[in-house]
Amino acid sequence: MDTFIQQIINGLVLGSMYALVALGYTMVYGVLNLINFAHGDVLMVGAMAGLSIIKFLSVVAPELPGIIKMIIAILGAIPVSIAVNVLIERVAYRRLRNAPRLAPLITAIGVSILVQTFAMKYWGRSPIPFPSVMPLEPVQIGGAVISQTQILLLVLATLSMVALVLLVEKTKMGRAMRATAENPRVAGLMGVDSNKVIVATFAIGAALAAVAGVMWAANYSSAQFAMGFVPGLKAFSAAVLGGIGNIYGAMVGGIVLGLIESLGAGYIGDLTGGILGSHYQDIFAFVVLIIVLTLRPSGIMGERVADRA
Repeated sequence: MDTFIQQIINGLVLGSMYALVALGYTMVYGVLNLINFAHGDVLMVGAMAGLSIIKFLSVVAPELPGIIKMIIAILGAIPVSIAVNVLIERVAYRRLRNAPRLAPLITAIGVSILVQTFAMKYWGRSPIPFPSVMPLEPVQIGGAVISQTQILLLVLATLSMVALVLLVEKTKMGRAMRATAENPRVAGLMGVDSNKVIVATFAIGAALAAVAGVMWAANYSSAQFAMGFVPGLKAFSAAVLGGIGNIYGAMVGGIVLGLIESLGAGYIGDLTGGILGSHYQDIFAFVVLIIVLTLRPSGIMGERVADRA
C-alpha cells in the first residue's frame, strides 16, 4: 500500500506537468487547428531561463528563502518563454494559416530544431545541474513521501489551471478566444481581432510551459537544451488522450497519463516477471496514444474549445 500511495503521488506530480504543457498544445489547436510541435522547446527555454535566474540569485542574494528564489525564477522565465513563442507564431506560423496542414507541421519541426540549436549554442550541450534551493526535508504521507519542491509544483499547477479556466470562461479575452476558435471570419465581423487573440493564445500557452519547465528542472535536478522533446511528445499524447482542443480534456489527460506512467513504472517489473523494468516507463504514453487513436480518436472528453463558444 505504501508503494501504491507513493506511485500515486509521483503520478500526480508528473501528470500536473504534462497537463500544463498539454494546455498549450490544445489551446493553439482549438484556435488554429495547428499542432505546435515546438511547444516542448518552449518548456526547455523556460527551464533554462529559470536555471540562469536561480544561479544569479544564488550569487547576488544567497540569503533569500528557497521558495522566493523559485517564484522569482518562474516569474522571470515566463516572459522569456512568451517572447520565444510569440516570435515563433509571428515568423513561422502566421503566413501559413491558410496553407495546407502539412506545411505548418513541417515548419513546426524545423522551428523545434532551430530553437534547440540556439539553446545549445547559448547554454551548452551538457546537462546543467539545477541547484537545490527548496528545503530537502520531505513530507510524510502515510508511508510515502513527497518533497517540498513537488508540493510547490502541485500548488502552482493547480493555481495555473484554475486561472486559465477563469480566463477562458469569465473574461472578454476568453470569449474572444472561443469565438475565434468557432469561426475566425465571423468573429472578425463581430469586432474580434483574431491576430491579437492568436498571439494571446500562444503567450498563455508559453507561460504555462515556463512554469512546467522550471518545475520539471527543479524536480529532476537537471536541465539541458534537448530536455523538451520527450515531455513535449508526452504532453501531446495527454492532449490527444483528453480530447485535443478541450482545455478540460488536456488537464484530465495529463493527470491520467501521469498516473498511468507512474503506476506502470512501479509495477511493470512484477507484471512481466522482471523482463521489463521501470526504465521502460516512457513506452506507456505512446501505447496509450495508439490505443486512444484506435478506439476513441476524439479522446476522453472529445469536445473542442470551439464547441463551447
